[in-house]
Amino acid sequence: MCFTRYLTLTCYLIHSCDPLSPRLLNVISFVKHSQIIFEKYPNGSYSQQTIQEHLCAFWITYGKHKEFVEVAIDLGRSIAARKLHLVYGGGNRGLSKMVSKAAFIRRSQVLGIIPRVLKPLGSSSDSSTGEELVVSGMQERITEMLNHADAFIFLPGDLATLEALITLAFWAHLHIHQKPIGLLNVNNFYDGFIAFLNHAIKNYFIPSNVKKLFICTHTANELLHMLQAYKPEPDPWTFVLERSNNDGNSSCSKKYKLDLTLRL
Repeated sequence: MCFTRYLTLTCYLIHSCDPLSPRLLNVISFVKHSQIIFEKYPNGSYSQQTIQEHLCAFWITYGKHKEFVEVAIDLGRSIAARKLHLVYGGGNRGLSKMVSKAAFIRRSQVLGIIPRVLKPLGSSSDSSTGEELVVSGMQERITEMLNHADAFIFLPGDLATLEALITLAFWAHLHIHQKPIGLLNVNNFYDGFIAFLNHAIKNYFIPSNVKKLFICTHTANELLHMLQAYKPEPDPWTFVLERSNNDGNSSCSKKYKLDLTLRL
């Protein structure tokens, strides 16, 4: 016999003209950009799927070490050789151009997702490296990447790369997704992050199931093989997020209702 228990937590966030409203707006922004994720994977339906063909890659635009350049080009070629498709953060300079062009000229579909504010700095008007999707900001870019990709690959990168890595790990912590996160550990670049992850899990700050999403290898081909073979474990936790907006009579008073339903 199966028993189902429902625990519903309802939180009301009042956005008004008080000093705390900026903090509440940060939460509201997270809810807004996460809503599309819950609509795409209702009731945790993604947990029954396997990796198919769309990979999202993150890296720094510039890299001086020869090994980083070589592995970036190898990644683009390996993606195309496996008949996979590439999603990345947009731009057409440095390593971004190398990876996207290596995949695109070998007939992989390539989609660059770039915030509008960054478009003048690194985007090209030609179509030699695939299609481009311009979004309003950084948060929307990561949300769109999550929507378009089946798995993620992180090459060595900067603070922006680390931000995306932490965001996707945190969303996995919240059970928003179960998509694997691959670390291309060139020159042991991600050893420090893995050590932090193990330390946080050991001290019960991060649940151990989050680490299961991470796949860490030194070569692009091996990492792609492991990502394609990955099968997420059934997730007993399901969150259903609903947001309602009641403007009321005042333009400076808005109520947001956040419903979190936990099914065990």
